Amino acid sequence: MRLRALVVAVALLCSAAASRAERWAWVDGRGVAHVAARPLDGRYRPVLGPHHAPTGRVTGKADAAAGLLTWLEIAPQVRVMRPWLREAARMYGVDVELLTALIAVESGFDAGAVSPRGAMGLMQLTLESAGRYAGATNVQRPLDELLLEPRANIHIGARMLADLLRRFGRVDLALAAWNAGEGTVRRNGGAMPPIAETRGHVQLVLELYWAMLQRSQRVTRIQLAVAPMTP
Repeated sequence: MRLRALVVAVALLCSAAASRAERWAWVDGRGVAHVAARPLDGRYRPVLGPHHAPTGRVTGKADAAAGLLTWLEIAPQVRVMRPWLREAARMYGVDVELLTALIAVESGFDAGAVSPRGAMGLMQLTLESAGRYAGATNVQRPLDELLLEPRANIHIGARMLADLLRRFGRVDLALAAWNAGEGTVRRNGGAMPPIAETRGHVQLVLELYWAMLQRSQRVTRIQLAVAPMTP
């Protein structure tokens, strides 16, 4: 097992006391996934969490495209972001699977998403938090415009997440700081805050991250079995 997978497994065990987070989804005729924390109408089906059965499918997808993981592999709006995700992962030392999981939970890969609180773009960055990490990217450009550009948003968010990982040293705490703020985590003694929304958010991202790591490992093993890599 790779070290990063082991870190996620430990983080999941640490958050086991949290209430089980869940995600419900359906896919419309255009191939757009609609993801929510609860079923908003009869079209939604569970894709992550305690109600999700291993054989469950995202409503609207064919038999070969079961679940949110498969949607993340084939959805056009996800595929178009992959080069920028890989680029940001290399530049800032963050797993591409973690960036993908965070975007899936935060915005459902809707580059134009704006929350009622003013969080913008793929990773739902606020002007206040993004301003600390925009750096030279923000030269002569209003930050609110920049955050609606997918590549810029991904880079700013990846830089922010990398910084939180360095500061807190654990994936679960970095995600908690992302969701609730660094100050909230520090005021709780550097431990997971007792906030249901934050704990649910962290567990959901970790579950999806872990699932993608497992799937990528499985693909790697198949590829190695067919064409062994030379040392």
